[in-house]
Amino acid sequence: MKPSLITIAFATGTLLLGACTPDASSPESQPDSDQEQAVAPAISTQTLVATTTVMGSIADQIAACEGNTEVEVLMPLGVDPHDYQPSSAQLALLAESGFVVANGLMLEESLVEPLEEFEQEGGTVFRMAEVGEPLPFGGHDDESAEEHDHDHGEEEHDDHSDEESHDHDHGEEEHDDHSDEEGHDHDHGEFDPHFWLDMNRVADATDALGVALEARYGEGFVDCAAEVSESIRDSEGEMIEILAAIPDDNRVLVTDHDAFGYFAEGYDFEVAGVVIPGGSTLAEASSQDLAALVAEIESRGLTAMFGNFHVPSDLLNAVAEESGGLDVVPLYIGSIGEPGSDQESYQEMMLYNARQIASALGN
Repeated sequence: MKPSLITIAFATGTLLLGACTPDASSPESQPDSDQEQAVAPAISTQTLVATTTVMGSIADQIAACEGNTEVEVLMPLGVDPHDYQPSSAQLALLAESGFVVANGLMLEESLVEPLEEFEQEGGTVFRMAEVGEPLPFGGHDDESAEEHDHDHGEEEHDDHSDEESHDHDHGEEEHDDHSDEEGHDHDHGEFDPHFWLDMNRVADATDALGVALEARYGEGFVDCAAEVSESIRDSEGEMIEILAAIPDDNRVLVTDHDAFGYFAEGYDFEVAGVVIPGGSTLAEASSQDLAALVAEIESRGLTAMFGNFHVPSDLLNAVAEESGGLDVVPLYIGSIGEPGSDQESYQEMMLYNARQIASALGN
């Protein structure tokens, strides 16, 4: 039997390699001690995957501090997280990573199953919105806004623990009670995923993310996450000062969809109504809902409504026109802005939104 071409090529290559390799005993083969000391050991770089641009901004800031980490963001700038569909290349990127920073609470509807499979394969998914106690949809009533202590101290936590503990358990009884009411939420769960509009919650989640990263990759992440969370808290203080220009009677929001529950609770606002019911931009409004919203706007004498810069809504504009020609103020909600813009990081996005809201309601 004749040897194959592959066998011959391998044997020939081995002989040539042996002929070209210096003898270990020859002077040429001995490493220079100075050169040996000058070569630094290779430092491994880990890649994190973030689902949304908001989560990506936070992960990027931690990675920039830590120095040996890269961040890949699945959703492009300006994409509505509710409507996002991953490409095969993005799913491959997800599979190759060891750690994913996700929003959670069903915001990334199209990634729920891929993320579960990723975890089953040994990857880590850190769901930022699930740190602490998430709010249920509709959990931003007047009473909660008035009683809210923005320090989120232990006393407030204890006051709400009995009332909210059954929400966080995702129990069957709670699900059954709300199934008819929340069927329009476009596959969202009962909890509101838009937690990033409360900067205090994001700062807490950032600290927790640092602990998870350090457990997976080693030291450095806790301190870096603490730096980022401190920056978020500083920006929140600046944001609260901006919003302080709005009189108490004017702290009323009407938005395109139910995204501002956390913001309302955290910063003493009331959500008077939404154009699209539920927490997804993909849900549909009934004519009865819209008529009731117009009546509510007119009865309160509201002058502004707030939409999504990246997801403009003809329906929102129609309601504004029907309500007497209200101003429609665009905000950055599901995505940060372009590099070099006034909204290019999470903190800058929130400060921009605060200035927009204060300008519209501060009269």
